[in-house]
Amino acid sequence: MKLSLDASQSEVYNASEREVFIMRVDKELSKGSHELILLKLLSRGDKYGYQIIQEMALLSDHAFEMSQGSLYPFLHRLETKGLLTAYREEVGGRSRVLYHLTEKGHKALAEKEEKWRDFVGAVERVLRGEAECRTD
Repeated sequence: MKLSLDASQSEVYNASEREVFIMRVDKELSKGSHELILLKLLSRGDKYGYQIIQEMALLSDHAFEMSQGSLYPFLHRLETKGLLTAYREEVGGRSRVLYHLTEKGHKALAEKEEKWRDFVGAVERVLRGEAECRTD
């Protein structure tokens, strides 16, 4: 069986009881989440690029996958904003660049998590047809 998806979708394959399921994640929906995801991954400890890519894919069941060609420019933009720093470390005779979340990065993460929760809550209310009374 051959499946085709348009370019605006990602494919995620999960094998369960000899069946293959495909979950499609619209790239437009995931665009704004990459910075939040990268900051969150780095909040759990310093990581090198390949490790970030692997953890992102693993923790999202491959809904979020990023190539090295996309990741490194993104990390450099975050570094330019002062949200993370990069440093070199020797591991097994190989030099790796690790990324570290700065205090400014931790603050940005907290703000982005709050905004994300507000956004998801608003979408959920619309989907359920519920209104939330606000007094502010």
